[in-house]
Amino acid sequence: MSTVVMNNVVSVDGYIADSDDDIGPLFAWYGNGDVEAGRFGARVSAASAAYVGPVWDGIGSMVIGRHLFDLTNGWEGRPPAGEHVVVVSHRPKPEGWHPEASYHFVDDVVAAVALAKELAGERTVAVAAGEVGGQALASGLVDEVAMDVVPVVFGSGKRYFGSIDSEYLLEDPDVVIRGDRVLHLRYRVRR
Repeated sequence: MSTVVMNNVVSVDGYIADSDDDIGPLFAWYGNGDVEAGRFGARVSAASAAYVGPVWDGIGSMVIGRHLFDLTNGWEGRPPAGEHVVVVSHRPKPEGWHPEASYHFVDDVVAAVALAKELAGERTVAVAAGEVGGQALASGLVDEVAMDVVPVVFGSGKRYFGSIDSEYLLEDPDVVIRGDRVLHLRYRVRR
């Protein structure tokens, strides 16, 4: 059975973008190294590549919100990791948008994670942090939380855990890797 991992790049004060959806320097570490990783040719440090390469390769499907889909135009029908993307949205897929792409639109986060697990098989389901990730965590659907923490402080913006208003306990980090301008952390969700 697949593992559901909520993940994203995050500022040290817990934001995945500023209030205007600008990610600023959050993804700068994707281009600051000598080792190629991922299908979009990120060049990262050797330490980051040793961690993110297998993580990205292990993803079978992604769950994202409509806001991220709209901001990225769904990466033009080519998922950044995995083969399938499930979009949580009350609106259908845009008419005529990349009909060959394995993108599925579902109006509920529980149904979205269930479909993503089915599509992923034994591989990982990556749930984008933010509102959808927070909803999945609050619904008890997230097994692990992975954060790529970048040394920047936004002060305000889009929160990593969305608008969660309850306490959730995580285990001690089982992954702590220092890359160049990024700290990779991974926690199991305490049950």
